[in-house]
Amino acid sequence: MSDQTPVFQIQRVYLKEASLEQPNSPAILLEQEQPAVDIQLGVEATPVAEGVFEVCVTATVQTKIKDKTVFLVEAKQAGIFEIRNVPEEQMGQIMGIACPQIVYPYLRGNVADIVQRGGFPPVHLSEINFQAMYEQQQMEAASAANGSLPQ
Repeated sequence: MSDQTPVFQIQRVYLKEASLEQPNSPAILLEQEQPAVDIQLGVEATPVAEGVFEVCVTATVQTKIKDKTVFLVEAKQAGIFEIRNVPEEQMGQIMGIACPQIVYPYLRGNVADIVQRGGFPPVHLSEINFQAMYEQQQMEAASAANGSLPQ
């Protein structure tokens, strides 16, 4: 019976990728105007081995003054998770909600650190409701599969 006990373990959390670009420095740094900030987030899950998955949360933070980029940060935080003996219908929720909730705080800290090391005030990514994000993606996927647009 213990063979079928559900397993959910964090094997490792790591910064997979990070970059900071300041294409218009130093001139843009002399601007007095407040930059506009655009933040994009993404989640992806990939099988690594039998019962082992890598879940990545990606953040892209771009700040601009008018049409010129002040800085662009792209960071991908990943986690390796062992997930076994879990019903198939729960796997999407585990990899789309539970795993990103574990990885995301590390991503938030790394993005704030990278921005600060670039000479700017840290950008603190807001808390994310991964359940709402997952449910929205599921609804969009269902609408696309039905050939209709969300109302």
